[in-house]
Amino acid sequence: MEKAIIELHDITRNFQVGDETVHALRSITFSIYPGEFVTIMGTSGSGKSTLLNTLGCLDTPSSGEYLLDGYSVRQMGKNQRATLRNQKIGFVFQSYNLLPKTTAIENVELPLMYNPAYSAAQRREKAIQALEAVGLANRLNHKSNQMSGGQQQRVAIARALVNDPVIILADEATGNLDTRTSFEILVLFQQLHAKGRTIIFVTHNPELATFSSRNIVLKDGKIIEDSKNKAIASAAEMLAALPKEND
Repeated sequence: MEKAIIELHDITRNFQVGDETVHALRSITFSIYPGEFVTIMGTSGSGKSTLLNTLGCLDTPSSGEYLLDGYSVRQMGKNQRATLRNQKIGFVFQSYNLLPKTTAIENVELPLMYNPAYSAAQRREKAIQALEAVGLANRLNHKSNQMSGGQQQRVAIARALVNDPVIILADEATGNLDTRTSFEILVLFQQLHAKGRTIIFVTHNPELATFSSRNIVLKDGKIIEDSKNKAIASAAEMLAALPKEND
């Protein structure tokens, strides 16, 4: 069997709020394997944001073991975690997190700025390839404020891809988009999944589970469901079935 990209063993995360201890994650255990498209969902307060921060090496667990591509994260210092995060994870956020007044190419080049293996010319070439892969070959030099929300999210996805990460971690990546644009972005995620990309999509929208290969549901810091999707819906078919905007 293939080696897991992500392994969580008995992860807990507690926060001290005044005199009270908040148990945000309680004994979370699961593995994610190459090529999976996993949705992680739950209502507000379920622990999914804490889990996202843990998976993204933005926070460390109170106890338990987290292995990312074979590396033990919990014992790492902040700088080590930052390096691992930059090499292994591509982030896509709800609010795009693009630099304003900079071009699509400049935004996508950012993760490579910290990688001494790339020259300026190589960075630019990789950024162009990533933007072409998300359908933005004609928007390379457009600035963030010259693009629609859907185009900005595509730039964000290109930026997540440019370092060739082992996993793409998306946080409510369609949350700020209208229905049609949301499906366009879901089509793109399904295309990336079909090419073998490993994706974790954190969301509160239960409908998105139908487009992924596996669904993990959290409640009160615990996993209450972890199921494979035997009938993955096609975002492309759903998009095609939407009424045209001038109908």
